[in-house]
Amino acid sequence: MKIVWDVESRDIEKVRTFLDLHRSDAFVQRRIRKNLSDTKPEVSKDDFWYAMMSCLLTTQQRSGPDSAVTRFINTQPFPLNYRLCVSSDDVHTLAQQTMGSFGGIRFSNRLSGHIAENLHLLEQGLWEEAFAILDTLRLDQTLQREREAADFIDNRFEGFGPKQSRNLLQSLGLTKYEVPIDSRITKWLNRFGFPVRLSAQALSDRHYYRFVSEGFQQLCAQSGVYPCVLDAAIFSSFDEGGWSEENVIW
Repeated sequence: MKIVWDVESRDIEKVRTFLDLHRSDAFVQRRIRKNLSDTKPEVSKDDFWYAMMSCLLTTQQRSGPDSAVTRFINTQPFPLNYRLCVSSDDVHTLAQQTMGSFGGIRFSNRLSGHIAENLHLLEQGLWEEAFAILDTLRLDQTLQREREAADFIDNRFEGFGPKQSRNLLQSLGLTKYEVPIDSRITKWLNRFGFPVRLSAQALSDRHYYRFVSEGFQQLCAQSGVYPCVLDAAIFSSFDEGGWSEENVIW
């Protein structure tokens, strides 16, 4: 059996009109500059670790422009940066105490466990494989390569599912097509008139996630819009223009 996506002219018009309303938002402009750039700088260990921390921290808590987690992620220097974590004898305790003293961050014990395990995996040899995957995207972004890279992160790292694996890649500027689909996207698509009523809770299933993602990608392709840009516009629209160059996190 096959699903045939039929994008109508009125759908295209709705997408373009919506994007025109939010194209000037700081969040959208940053996404365009970063993810649609023709040249991609090499990703450092510091960059990858910061992106990983940002994704883990925003997994199950509000991450709007004024949230505690956004303020934590934007703290300079970053309180859980790679050099600090890799030099720690007990990164689990370091992470838990750091988040606890900052305040307002949920699930700090669970997050600390993920942080400690992922650092262990990377330091035990996963850095080389991760950078090889990232370089394939940096040099040639295709839908298939983006999906393979997201599956790699989903399979190999703790605390990552279909959504946050794509969030990590997108925050590094390495994806155009595969986007982190969450409750904002499903709410927007339901209001838009997606042919199937969507459930955000079901997105943890990789097959369901891919079904929704393919529909979103087809809508974007027919509308002449990169999925990463429409994703940014939707994300920004829910926060009513609250993002600025100072507080935007990716």
